[in-house]
Amino acid sequence: MGLFERYLTVWVALGISAGVGLGLVAPDVFQTIAGLEIAQVNLLVAVLIWVMIYPMMIQIDWHAVKDVGRKPRGLILTLIVNWLIKPFTMAALGVLFFQYLFAPWVDPHSAGEYIAGMILLGVAPCTAMVFVWSQLVKGDANYTLVQVSVNDLVMIVAFAPIAALLLGITHITVPWETLALSTVLYVVLPLAAGMATRHLLARRSGRAVGDFVAWLKPWSIVGLIATVVLLFGFQAGTIVARPLVIAMIAVPLIVQSYGIFAIGFVGARMMKLSHNIAGPACLIGTSNFFELAVAVAISLFGLNSGAALATVVGVLVEVPVMLSLVAIVNRTRHCFPPGAR
Repeated sequence: MGLFERYLTVWVALGISAGVGLGLVAPDVFQTIAGLEIAQVNLLVAVLIWVMIYPMMIQIDWHAVKDVGRKPRGLILTLIVNWLIKPFTMAALGVLFFQYLFAPWVDPHSAGEYIAGMILLGVAPCTAMVFVWSQLVKGDANYTLVQVSVNDLVMIVAFAPIAALLLGITHITVPWETLALSTVLYVVLPLAAGMATRHLLARRSGRAVGDFVAWLKPWSIVGLIATVVLLFGFQAGTIVARPLVIAMIAVPLIVQSYGIFAIGFVGARMMKLSHNIAGPACLIGTSNFFELAVAVAISLFGLNSGAALATVVGVLVEVPVMLSLVAIVNRTRHCFPPGAR
């Protein structure tokens, strides 16, 4: 492991501190950057995510992608956790904490909106950052691409019905612009760029692909830290002004993240998945498609609603929690068989 990877937790902690500090010192700058968005997708964050996932896209071998269907267990685990378990455990935890455990400190109306925001996070499995987490655990790039692509297809038909069921709202309007733009920005375009780069490098020499990816990896970590700075800078004022509310929302989200990870981990062990497939399968259900969740929360409940706030807290919680889960995956490599399944 290089210097960046070895002390990644330290860099992220510094990024969080820098983001909050800079957000308080120069809020206008961050507001301007936050306004650079199309369909709830921030353009600068999109560029940084590109920096993070581009190295993994170069490693994708299109011929190997076609073989994923021969080893469907990891994909089956991902679909079960994401669509049959995760939305419902998130709803249950939201009710448990905000209608019972935190009820003395939160009024019923706010509690309902916080629960709604958490449900929207639970029904929106991640698209972009999955590639980052998979890269950090040395996951199978080809398999991860298929997992993300299938999830996106299922999301098109399952997001609205499940969200409507759990929210008790008869009609959910899916922000198709956000879903389509995110898919194009975070999957289609970087995949095309990665395949083109791989083709050009492979023509040069057999080692060119590996050498170029190794050179890019530190920049991928820099992109992650810069993203952390931006996300915490965007919400610095809220973090300082409402720390108790932020903390209360964060608790069930953290419990959900580690709980879903544990379910995926046990499932991967029972299915005897190899580590390079089990790692991403455990992480993909834990991460969230926060652009989609934020967009729906704003459209249903308003920009300043508790639901929108809960989805934003999900963004703030995700990176530190996911990095801790990445560490767990890397330290339990011995728990999984070496063969691809």
